[in-house]
Amino acid sequence: MGYDLRAVIAERGLLAAVTADVSAARLVDVRHGLALLPMTGALSDALTDAARPRRTAFWSLPPGFDDVLAEWSRTGSVAYAEAEYFGGVGEENAAVWRDGELVLGPLHLAEGEPAPAGGSPVCQVLRALGVHAGQEDEFTAVGLGEHRDNEGWLR
Repeated sequence: MGYDLRAVIAERGLLAAVTADVSAARLVDVRHGLALLPMTGALSDALTDAARPRRTAFWSLPPGFDDVLAEWSRTGSVAYAEAEYFGGVGEENAAVWRDGELVLGPLHLAEGEPAPAGGSPVCQVLRALGVHAGQEDEFTAVGLGEHRDNEGWLR
């Protein structure tokens, strides 16, 4: 079975405020006071400009969406994460914006690479958002394994 995540992650109140007027935005609460904003085609259409260049460090970040994330981060830290696994093999990309600037990443974990000592890219950005995992990793602590794909999060 595979795993596929493409989402913005931030404090729930921040995401609710910045997406209040975006009808395509569907927030999903996770643990540690955070929420996911799964990337959908409708959300991409509502918030991005296809004529803008796409940040090539990510494979699914819509064109110009990094500018949207930078703007949202003026009120608090905002992360974008993408992870794709099948049969235990996969890749991750993640980054954090704060105060209008990219402050962490983009971090990459390519297929076949061992996870860095500091944790996977998704775990590192969750830590930058203030998640303290304790005995488990940040991915598990937040509950990102509860659904296998964005459609699961949106149900």
